[in-house]
Amino acid sequence: MSDGPGEHEPATPSEQDKSGMKDLPSVFELLTMGMTVALILAVFVIAGIWADRAWGTAPWGLLIGITLGTVAAVVSVVKQVRRFL
Repeated sequence: MSDGPGEHEPATPSEQDKSGMKDLPSVFELLTMGMTVALILAVFVIAGIWADRAWGTAPWGLLIGITLGTVAAVVSVVKQVRRFL
């Protein structure tokens, strides 16, 4: 247990926390993901409701809007999360 020239002291706990924290998403990025999901779903649901009223296809426009919105939201979140993997 000598302190030779090639050896260094282990990092302090605060330095270890900082190195692990840089890989985690910040609160702002998490809020962005949540808002993205909400916005995408809202746009597709509104488009589905509009399609139902315009073409009299209820409830198919809404169901298709929910399905497409969910797929688009998942794809968006996966793209955002891949930055942290």
